Amino acid sequence: MNNVYINEYIYMMKKILLFIVLFTFPLKVMAISAKSAIVLDEESGNILYAKDIHNQMLIASITKIMTCIIAIENGNLNDTIKADDGILRVTGSSIYIEVGESISLKDLLYGMMMRSGNDAAYLIAKHISGSMDGFASLMNDYAKKIGMNNTIFINSHGLEEENAENKSTAYDMALLTRYAMQNDTFREIFKSKKYTAKSDKKTYHFINKNKLLKYDYITGGKTGYTKKAKRTLVSTASINNMNLIIVTLNDPNDWSDHIDLYNMIKNTYENKIVIKKNNFFIYDDTVFIEDKLYIKDSISLIVKKGSNDIKIKYYLNSNNNYKDGDIVGYTHIYNENKLIKKCPIYIKKGNFKIKNRLKLFFHKLFN
Repeated sequence: MNNVYINEYIYMMKKILLFIVLFTFPLKVMAISAKSAIVLDEESGNILYAKDIHNQMLIASITKIMTCIIAIENGNLNDTIKADDGILRVTGSSIYIEVGESISLKDLLYGMMMRSGNDAAYLIAKHISGSMDGFASLMNDYAKKIGMNNTIFINSHGLEEENAENKSTAYDMALLTRYAMQNDTFREIFKSKKYTAKSDKKTYHFINKNKLLKYDYITGGKTGYTKKAKRTLVSTASINNMNLIIVTLNDPNDWSDHIDLYNMIKNTYENKIVIKKNNFFIYDDTVFIEDKLYIKDSISLIVKKGSNDIKIKYYLNSNNNYKDGDIVGYTHIYNENKLIKKCPIYIKKGNFKIKNRLKLFFHKLFN
């Protein structure tokens, strides 16, 4: 057998072997149906998965996340709001409040977030800012403050209007959700499965439209849909000590995509403690000679399982005017040469005890 035939034989055997391997052990490739999708680490803001996350698109009713947090931060939840005839001009999903009916701001927020009530969103905007235009201006001010650089709001509910639409990106909506999740009241509304509201005329029993809330690890979410925007969805979850945010835009399979993405993160990432609070030790022999430098909590980081490419650097400010509890610098945590997290370093004046000097002695001896 000459060399040509031998090479062809080897080539064919390789193809047959490859076919057998692929047939026996099929590769599982995640196919996300969304036009745009993101998974964000809620704590650090790091991106764990991305698909066209800066593509500006219609967002439909996930707009109401912004409406909710603005109302919480700028209104009184116990305020009573009387429905005017403006609700008759609001189409789409509704809690079916009647003209002249009075209901609390708190109950409207639950109806808006759980049932996606556009009538509730209209009344909330009118109550907080006096008009829809005024509320939209406030929404855009918030967007700028949060860092939502590719977002424009024109109303509080997300319905498209003639020549004007609420537009954002998966990344911007993840930033908004991360901001809102810092608020206890928002988190409580966001995760509610059932809620009973009472007006001066009737009792409402709200059941959340978010099907993902049946899973124990899901901590909240908001659905959205219009014919132009298609399906939009925001969800939050806590899995293996990882707090996560997922946003999908224009996604026909959003329920399954969110579950698949959460499973992917669960199987691929871990929340790794990189500095234990009680083992934190840093010494500066120029400015903080007699002081104790400390961190308030252990520092953890969401990284790929098995990752050892974590580097830690300390940066201290040279200033003699600090008092107890002041921030004197920062711990920088790097993963794969990328700055992932910055954590403050605090000072306790004149507390550099003998045990710390012994730590310093052994640190210098073995380093």
